Amino acid sequence: MKRSSRTNPARKTRNTRQIKCLVGVKLMTDPQSALLLRKQLAELNEHPIEGFSAGLIDDNDIYKWEVLIIGPPDTLYEGGFFKCHLYFPKEYPHRPPKMRFVSDIWHPNIDKNGDVCISILHEPGDDQYGYEKASERWLPVHSIQSILLSVISMLADPNDESPANVDAAKEWRESYAEFKKKVASCVRKSQEDD
Repeated sequence: MKRSSRTNPARKTRNTRQIKCLVGVKLMTDPQSALLLRKQLAELNEHPIEGFSAGLIDDNDIYKWEVLIIGPPDTLYEGGFFKCHLYFPKEYPHRPPKMRFVSDIWHPNIDKNGDVCISILHEPGDDQYGYEKASERWLPVHSIQSILLSVISMLADPNDESPANVDAAKEWRESYAEFKKKVASCVRKSQEDD
Protein backbone atom coordinates (compact mmCIF):
# COMPACT_ATOMS: atom_id res chain seq x y z
CA MET A 1 0.00 0.00 0.00
CA LYS A 2 1.29 3.36 -1.05
CA ARG A 3 1.49 6.13 1.59
CA SER A 4 -0.19 9.40 0.80
CA SER A 5 2.07 12.44 0.77
CA ARG A 6 -0.79 14.63 1.93
CA THR A 7 -0.72 15.92 5.51
CA ASN A 8 -3.37 14.70 7.87
CA PRO A 9 -5.75 17.69 8.47
CA ALA A 10 -6.12 16.81 12.16
CA ARG A 11 -2.35 16.82 12.59
CA LYS A 12 -2.04 20.20 10.80
CA THR A 13 -4.63 21.75 13.13
CA ARG A 14 -2.84 20.38 16.19
CA ASN A 15 0.50 21.86 14.99
CA THR A 16 -1.13 25.22 14.34
CA ARG A 17 -2.58 25.21 17.87
CA GLN A 18 0.84 24.37 19.31
CA ILE A 19 2.44 27.28 17.44
CA LYS A 20 -0.25 29.67 18.68
CA CYS A 21 0.29 28.42 22.24
CA LEU A 22 4.03 28.90 21.96
CA VAL A 23 3.56 32.47 20.71
CA GLY A 24 1.24 33.12 23.67
CA VAL A 25 3.82 31.66 26.06
CA LYS A 26 6.54 33.93 24.65
CA LEU A 27 4.38 37.00 25.22
CA MET A 28 3.49 35.89 28.73
CA THR A 29 7.11 35.14 29.63
CA ASP A 30 8.45 38.53 28.58
CA PRO A 31 11.18 39.15 31.15
CA GLN A 32 10.23 41.28 34.12
CA SER A 33 13.08 43.61 33.17
CA ALA A 34 11.46 44.36 29.79
CA LEU A 35 8.10 45.06 31.42
CA LEU A 36 9.70 47.36 33.98
CA LEU A 37 11.71 49.22 31.32
CA ARG A 38 8.58 49.74 29.19
CA LYS A 39 6.79 51.10 32.24
CA GLN A 40 9.65 53.46 33.15
CA LEU A 41 9.93 54.72 29.55
CA ALA A 42 6.18 55.37 29.42
CA GLU A 43 6.37 57.30 32.73
CA LEU A 44 9.26 59.43 31.45
CA ASN A 45 7.33 60.21 28.26
CA GLU A 46 4.13 61.04 30.17
CA HIS A 47 5.92 63.10 32.84
CA PRO A 48 9.16 64.50 31.36
CA ILE A 49 11.87 65.57 33.80
CA GLU A 50 13.78 68.79 33.21
CA GLY A 51 17.38 68.21 32.18
CA PHE A 52 17.06 65.11 30.00
CA SER A 53 14.92 63.15 27.57
CA ALA A 54 15.00 59.44 26.81
CA GLY A 55 13.89 57.06 24.09
CA LEU A 56 14.90 53.80 22.46
CA ILE A 57 17.84 53.49 20.07
CA ASP A 58 15.86 50.81 18.22
CA ASP A 59 12.10 50.47 18.72
CA ASN A 60 12.51 46.69 18.80
CA ASP A 61 15.03 46.61 21.66
CA ILE A 62 13.85 47.84 25.05
CA TYR A 63 17.32 47.20 26.52
CA LYS A 64 19.10 49.96 24.55
CA TRP A 65 18.16 53.57 25.23
CA GLU A 66 19.36 56.89 23.87
CA VAL A 67 19.35 59.78 26.30
CA LEU A 68 19.88 63.48 25.69
CA ILE A 69 21.29 65.26 28.74
CA ILE A 70 21.10 69.02 28.77
CA GLY A 71 24.12 70.60 30.46
CA PRO A 72 22.98 71.79 33.90
CA PRO A 73 22.63 75.55 34.45
CA ASP A 74 25.44 77.35 36.28
CA THR A 75 27.98 74.66 35.39
CA LEU A 76 30.73 74.46 32.78
CA TYR A 77 28.45 72.12 30.79
CA GLU A 78 25.55 74.60 30.59
CA GLY A 79 24.07 74.86 27.10
CA GLY A 80 25.40 71.47 25.99
CA PHE A 81 23.27 68.71 24.47
CA PHE A 82 25.04 65.47 25.26
CA LYS A 83 23.87 62.20 23.73
CA CYS A 84 24.32 59.04 25.79
CA HIS A 85 23.40 55.40 25.50
CA LEU A 86 22.10 53.24 28.34
CA TYR A 87 22.50 49.47 27.98
CA PHE A 88 20.35 47.45 30.36
CA PRO A 89 21.11 43.85 31.33
CA LYS A 90 18.33 41.25 31.24
CA GLU A 91 18.74 41.09 35.06
CA TYR A 92 17.65 44.74 35.48
CA PRO A 93 16.76 46.03 38.10
CA HIS A 94 18.93 43.58 40.06
CA ARG A 95 21.97 44.67 38.06
CA PRO A 96 22.74 48.22 36.84
CA PRO A 97 22.83 49.43 33.26
CA LYS A 98 26.02 50.62 31.57
CA MET A 99 26.08 54.22 30.40
CA ARG A 100 28.22 55.71 27.66
CA PHE A 101 28.38 59.27 26.34
CA VAL A 102 28.23 59.27 22.55
CA SER A 103 28.94 63.00 22.42
CA ASP A 104 32.49 64.11 23.19
CA ILE A 105 32.77 65.17 26.80
CA TRP A 106 35.70 66.06 29.07
CA HIS A 107 35.02 65.05 32.66
CA PRO A 108 36.94 63.29 35.45
CA ASN A 109 34.22 60.63 35.89
CA ILE A 110 33.74 59.80 32.21
CA ASP A 111 36.54 57.84 30.59
CA LYS A 112 37.97 58.61 27.17
CA ASN A 113 35.59 56.06 25.55
CA GLY A 114 32.60 57.88 27.08
CA ASP A 115 31.87 55.28 29.78
CA VAL A 116 30.37 56.79 32.92
CA CYS A 117 31.96 55.81 36.22
CA ILE A 118 29.79 56.71 39.20
CA SER A 119 28.82 54.70 42.26
CA ILE A 120 25.15 54.29 41.35
CA LEU A 121 26.16 52.36 38.19
CA HIS A 122 28.55 49.98 39.99
CA GLU A 123 27.47 46.38 40.66
CA PRO A 124 25.61 45.94 43.97
CA GLY A 125 27.38 44.87 47.12
CA ASP A 126 30.60 45.80 48.84
CA ASP A 127 33.38 47.52 46.92
CA GLN A 128 36.41 45.22 46.82
CA TYR A 129 38.70 48.27 47.06
CA GLY A 130 36.84 49.87 49.96
CA TYR A 131 36.16 53.20 48.21
CA GLU A 132 32.37 52.93 48.23
CA LYS A 133 29.78 51.76 50.70
CA ALA A 134 27.29 49.16 49.47
CA SER A 135 24.53 51.76 49.98
CA GLU A 136 26.23 54.08 47.44
CA ARG A 137 26.31 51.41 44.74
CA TRP A 138 23.52 50.04 42.58
CA LEU A 139 20.32 49.04 44.37
CA PRO A 140 17.21 47.60 42.65
CA VAL A 141 15.15 50.56 43.93
CA HIS A 142 17.03 52.90 41.59
CA SER A 143 15.23 53.99 38.44
CA ILE A 144 16.29 55.55 35.17
CA GLN A 145 15.28 58.88 36.64
CA SER A 146 17.60 58.42 39.64
CA ILE A 147 20.47 57.36 37.35
CA LEU A 148 20.10 60.40 35.10
CA LEU A 149 19.71 62.82 37.99
CA SER A 150 22.93 61.37 39.47
CA VAL A 151 24.74 61.90 36.15
CA ILE A 152 23.48 65.49 35.94
CA SER A 153 24.68 66.03 39.52
CA MET A 154 28.05 64.49 38.57
CA LEU A 155 28.39 67.02 35.73
CA ALA A 156 27.83 69.82 38.22
CA ASP A 157 30.17 68.38 40.84
CA PRO A 158 32.91 66.03 39.53
CA ASN A 159 34.59 63.58 41.88
CA ASP A 160 38.30 63.94 41.13
CA GLU A 161 39.23 61.55 43.98
CA SER A 162 38.08 58.50 42.02
CA PRO A 163 38.52 59.44 38.34
CA ALA A 164 37.76 57.39 35.25
CA ASN A 165 39.68 59.98 33.21
CA VAL A 166 42.90 60.65 35.13
CA ASP A 167 44.01 63.40 32.72
CA ALA A 168 40.73 65.31 33.13
CA ALA A 169 40.92 64.95 36.93
CA LYS A 170 44.51 66.20 37.00
CA GLU A 171 43.60 69.15 34.78
CA TRP A 172 40.54 69.88 36.95
CA ARG A 173 42.84 70.16 39.99
CA GLU A 174 45.98 71.68 38.50
CA SER A 175 45.02 73.62 35.38
CA TYR A 176 41.39 74.66 35.74
CA ALA A 177 41.58 77.23 32.90
CA GLU A 178 42.63 74.48 30.45
CA PHE A 179 39.92 72.19 31.81
CA LYS A 180 37.31 74.92 31.20
CA LYS A 181 38.52 75.40 27.60
CA LYS A 182 38.18 71.69 26.81
CA VAL A 183 34.70 71.55 28.34
CA ALA A 184 33.64 74.68 26.41
CA SER A 185 34.83 73.02 23.20
CA CYS A 186 32.73 69.92 24.00
CA VAL A 187 29.68 72.10 24.71
CA ARG A 188 30.08 73.91 21.33
CA LYS A 189 30.51 70.62 19.51
CA SER A 190 27.40 69.17 21.18
CA GLN A 191 25.37 72.19 20.01
CA GLU A 192 26.58 71.74 16.42
CA ASP A 193 25.89 67.99 16.45
CA ASP A 194 22.33 68.50 17.63
